[in-house]
Amino acid sequence: MSALRILVLEDHAFQRSVAVKTLNYLGHHDVRAAADGAQALSMLKDGGAADLVLCDLRMKGMDGLEFLRLAGQAGLICSVIICSELALDLRRGVQEMVTLLGLEMLGDIGKPLRLELLQPLLAKCVRLSSEEGASTMRVPDIPTETEVRQGLARNEFRAYYQPKFHLHSGVVEGAEVLVRWVRPELSIQLPATFLPVIARCGLWNELFYGLLEQGLTLQRLFQDFGLPLELAFNLDVSQLASHDLCARIQASLHLHRLPASRLVFELTECGLLETSVVALETLIRLRMMGCGLAIDDFGTGFSSQQRLCQLPFNEIKLDAEFVQGMLYKPRCQAVIDSTLALAKALNIRVVAEGIESIEQCRRLAQMGCTQGQGYLYARPMSGAELVAWFFEKNEWHRRSS
Repeated sequence: MSALRILVLEDHAFQRSVAVKTLNYLGHHDVRAAADGAQALSMLKDGGAADLVLCDLRMKGMDGLEFLRLAGQAGLICSVIICSELALDLRRGVQEMVTLLGLEMLGDIGKPLRLELLQPLLAKCVRLSSEEGASTMRVPDIPTETEVRQGLARNEFRAYYQPKFHLHSGVVEGAEVLVRWVRPELSIQLPATFLPVIARCGLWNELFYGLLEQGLTLQRLFQDFGLPLELAFNLDVSQLASHDLCARIQASLHLHRLPASRLVFELTECGLLETSVVALETLIRLRMMGCGLAIDDFGTGFSSQQRLCQLPFNEIKLDAEFVQGMLYKPRCQAVIDSTLALAKALNIRVVAEGIESIEQCRRLAQMGCTQGQGYLYARPMSGAELVAWFFEKNEWHRRSS
């Protein structure tokens, strides 16, 4: 097991002790514990940064909110698991705050601490550590604009692929295209490290077109083997204002001799609160070309159904928070039920994100969801790894027979 440096921030002495003992029981022994944010900050400054913080939010003195902000800005923590009895909507706000700080939001397990919820999140943290290299779990220095621009010019930002599966048959039906920064003589860096710089400096297009070229090259390879693999790319809403976006996508498809029908473009729901005329025109043109449009993280914003009525989406990406909470949170299951019913009525496909257990997969299939992705099936992998993975699974034979 990978050695993780873990901090428990919990003001209740008994629950703090339970958390530490639970972590020890699960094989994690480099664990520090603090009763408030100030004590936790002092521990981190004196003893070194933590890979993971198990964080309560409401407490006397410096609370969890202030701690997360200060520790995140100081580069003293990397990943967060929320363990709080605050209302779910407030905890969702904290999750957004953690993401904006550039930290890895591993999950929200509520309170009291439950072993069956904590264990898979710790396993996920260990997997990230072992797959990306242990050093990527340490908070790296925030790159400068110059470093990011140089990385783009050198094609160091590489496409990684997380397969999407049919929940009943297990057959791979596509993949979401993610990004990793493969820096020479440095570890592979995750998006939380560099995407804030990309956003601040307006470099979304430069990043996107590089990933698109890599993705279409791989898609062409699959096509040559008789395997029509669908790829989903993430777009930032700001890119919709670009008048030549559709033309450039069309030109790339023509160059690789590929149909637009095997491309899906995902946009986060929260970014769609204000939609300009130009953005709406771009969305319509993408659909007219034959591309799919997906609302990512569906259900986490405040205008989900309104977006579906106003904009030409034909796919919903169900946020992982609901999938991972469906087995023990009635509200999460209710959201999934209502989303699936809405999608069926509108003839919209639903893709469930963050599937990490067989029981989650089984329950989603029983509820009528047909497609999903998550660590239960496969981790994000490079293009070469994806091809090798297909061979290992004998997927070539299954899809071509």
